Amino acid sequence: MPDLTSVLAKEFGVAPDRVEAVIRLIDDGNTIPFIARYRKEATGEMDDQVLRRLSERLEYLRSLEKRREEVRSSIEEQGQLTGELSAQLVRATTLAEIEDLYRPFRPKRRTRASIAREKGLEPLAAVLWRQDAADPRRPEALAAPFVSAEKGVADVEEALAGARDILAEDLSDDAALRGRLRELFFRHGTVVAKGKKKEDSVYRMYYDHKEPVNRIAGHRTLAIDRGEREEFLEVSIEVPEDDALGIVKDRAERKAVRGAEGAKGLPGRESAVWPQVVLAAADAWKRLVRPSLENEVRGLLTEDAQEKAMRVFSLNLRSLLLGAPIRGRTVMGLDPAYRTGCKLCVVDPTGKLLTTGVIYPTPPYGKVAEARRTVLALVAEHGVELVAIGNGTASKETEIFVADLIREEKPSLKYLIVSEAGASVYSASKLGAEEFPEFDVSLRSAVSIARRIQDPLAELVKIDPKAIGVGQYQHDMNQKKLGETLGGVVEDCVNAVGVDLNTASPSLLSYVAGIQPAVAKNIAAYRVEHGAFRSRQELRKVPRLGDRAYEQCAGFLRIPDAKDPLDRTSVHPESYEAARIVLKKLGGGAGPAAGGSADVADLAARAARYGLEKLASEAGVGSPTLRDILDALARPGRDPRESAPQPELRGDVMSLEDLKPGMVLGGVVRNVSAFGAFVDVGVHQDGLVHVSELSDTFVRDPFSVVSTGDAVRVRVLAVDAARKRISLSMKGMS
Repeated sequence: MPDLTSVLAKEFGVAPDRVEAVIRLIDDGNTIPFIARYRKEATGEMDDQVLRRLSERLEYLRSLEKRREEVRSSIEEQGQLTGELSAQLVRATTLAEIEDLYRPFRPKRRTRASIAREKGLEPLAAVLWRQDAADPRRPEALAAPFVSAEKGVADVEEALAGARDILAEDLSDDAALRGRLRELFFRHGTVVAKGKKKEDSVYRMYYDHKEPVNRIAGHRTLAIDRGEREEFLEVSIEVPEDDALGIVKDRAERKAVRGAEGAKGLPGRESAVWPQVVLAAADAWKRLVRPSLENEVRGLLTEDAQEKAMRVFSLNLRSLLLGAPIRGRTVMGLDPAYRTGCKLCVVDPTGKLLTTGVIYPTPPYGKVAEARRTVLALVAEHGVELVAIGNGTASKETEIFVADLIREEKPSLKYLIVSEAGASVYSASKLGAEEFPEFDVSLRSAVSIARRIQDPLAELVKIDPKAIGVGQYQHDMNQKKLGETLGGVVEDCVNAVGVDLNTASPSLLSYVAGIQPAVAKNIAAYRVEHGAFRSRQELRKVPRLGDRAYEQCAGFLRIPDAKDPLDRTSVHPESYEAARIVLKKLGGGAGPAAGGSADVADLAARAARYGLEKLASEAGVGSPTLRDILDALARPGRDPRESAPQPELRGDVMSLEDLKPGMVLGGVVRNVSAFGAFVDVGVHQDGLVHVSELSDTFVRDPFSVVSTGDAVRVRVLAVDAARKRISLSMKGMS
């Protein structure tokens, strides 16, 4: 059995002892955020994303080992396990290789070959396999003894056909042959898509499409797959037929068990039975191997495309969740609509709902004057500073209404367009109903729109990550794997930011390391019954929150007004004594975490003068933990989102018709894909910055240049008003 530690160390370029430590920590039930944040000495400071990839790879390799042993045991039980086969199983590094080796021994359904064996034709197949050039007998003469009415073999042609079926199945089960042909598919195969219908569709560009297997982009693979499922496309993989058949013939000759004459060097291709072997080889390729490998290769292309799409989705989701919050402002949320009117709400700077209502400034009613009076009254009554407008139906008309009102009545007011993806999902959810039982669905949407600019993370965790709308083809993916991947992203983001124990919703708490949804509800219930938490230690009184859960979650939960200053920081309770030693050694009193005046530079400077290694040793921690303690003490309320770009606030409106080639505009990246970035420039139609226009230098990965939520400067290249397409460039904008 391969040493998993060595395999992972080589793949990740990490020292074996670090990998061994990570495996041990995972097996002991520690969460990835906890390992990444509080076990840096053991892991060599691997971040959460690397740890997740390592954990996933570990799981795959363990599944591979389990399957390897299952196959070995099955073959051994059949009395077929040889030393060579055992060695081949040990050398196999993928599931496909293991399954290829197992293929001849796997229980099969009734096949043409098994029927031929039932008719007693296996000895004839063995004669054909020998391909003895010294044997002058024709195939018909060899087959004559096997003709039997009793066994259902009517004539020599039927006998030879049955023997060829056995040869074809033997070839199709050959692991070496499948390996060579699989390589042919990947090196020289071509994905071919053709239209099944004459009608126009979003798949028209694939109605006559060819692309090499080893170069096809993931998003095109997923698009072609969907077009095939919706019966707009016929899809196949073409490979050089002569090359494929040559490989099968070559393997057939090498696989032959030759007689004594043939063993002296007489080529099998000179034997009288070689034409029968050629027919069997052609049948094996066309009927058995090609369909099987074509399905397998297409499955691998889809799997790879899905992995890449999940990466795109994950990166976009991470950027969105870690978007800069707009704090300290009273916000009006508007959920635009036509017939049912625009639902509105006002929330205070803490997200508390102050009021709700409905206005009708959009068609078919057009009650602009009445809507204006309502909005201005609420702005005056509650001190509204910012209007958040959802980007759904009637958003453009609602934006024009708000922009006109600002220009004519309230120049100090600002607005911004907010993606309302997932707002309707939240509104109709059990959680939305529990939070606002007295409001209908659309009013809950307005609250979600308003709150998600005050704290994107806290609001978006209430929504299934798959419904947030920052990915491609998410409904075509393995939903279980996608859910696990995106759930991991949300968990990492929540724990990177930290959570206020006394204000966090159960939804937010459930993503904290070690806290299950039921325990999150128990924490919220404890607050209702006993009041605000006064210390982290009090968490131990929460029902079903045991020692392991406390260890995992405590460092990520903050109590801003706690009596113990360390409870306000990201310092884990297990390091409190070390933190106090650090403060004592540095002679800075309790430090900034307790109201001291030293900033991070001052604290770090004093630590440097004292000697970091000496300080770490005296505090009983490693250097990484010491650095984290110093940072936490100096900046106890630090939010990593503070460095994220702020959303662009607007006071006027533009339309698609206003855009002209050459214009330079500010915008916000709404989505990033493998082929470029979609940027909102304020005209209710995102423009595309193709990957070739993202930078003055070559860009292989768009995520190396932009992220969802980035504020960027772009130049308009072209506008297609009829098709509502905007081409943008970021070249020369830095």
